[in-house]
Amino acid sequence: MQLFVGLGNPGAKYAKNRHNIGFMVVDEIAGHHGFTPWKSQFQGQVCSGTLGSEKVLLLKPATFMNLSGQSVGETMRFYKMTPDDVTVFHDELDLAPNKVRVKMSGGHAGHNGLRSIHQHIGEHYQRVRLGIGHPGHKDRVAGYVLSDFAKSEADWLDDVTRGCSDGAKELASGDSGRFLNAVSLRTAPARSSKTVEAAAEKKEKAVPPEPVKDTRSAMQKLADKFRG
Repeated sequence: MQLFVGLGNPGAKYAKNRHNIGFMVVDEIAGHHGFTPWKSQFQGQVCSGTLGSEKVLLLKPATFMNLSGQSVGETMRFYKMTPDDVTVFHDELDLAPNKVRVKMSGGHAGHNGLRSIHQHIGEHYQRVRLGIGHPGHKDRVAGYVLSDFAKSEADWLDDVTRGCSDGAKELASGDSGRFLNAVSLRTAPARSSKTVEAAAEKKEKAVPPEPVKDTRSAMQKLADKFRG
């Protein structure tokens, strides 16, 4: 069994915060792949299902972000899991909005949810880093992550959550490359052949025709001049 953890803060007040993008992704996975209804357990909300051939438990800690490790640790102990079985979806300030990356192990980079998880299970677990961008100054970070996504961000946010759900089976199977490909098909879809052809035609029309080369001899040019 694997454990997919979405990080965020519980309650309607925080539901649309940038800090809650991890919750949003696991909610999308649960709905898209027919997981069981959410229930309260292990200091959080949990549901279960299968992704491909893998049985997966989804977890949204209800301890608030800076105590997320309590819920994760309790769940792991109950199911006798190791950190290798854990994947954490979390907001990432150091990635631009719409960008998604997968990382195994490493530091917490000041993220309170990851810091708490490190304290309870160590650092050897997989992370799916969900870019939300940076407000520009460290003093603005707290207010930024605890503010709602803007309406103008709705499209890319939907693409990211759906893309992560599309690739969830590949992620569970250990193929992070195919998982990221699935995300990219949502966040940066290839242009259709008609769009490509139209762009090529427009470019072709924009190129001026090459001037006709004058192959006349000097005597012919002089004769034509006098004839004119």
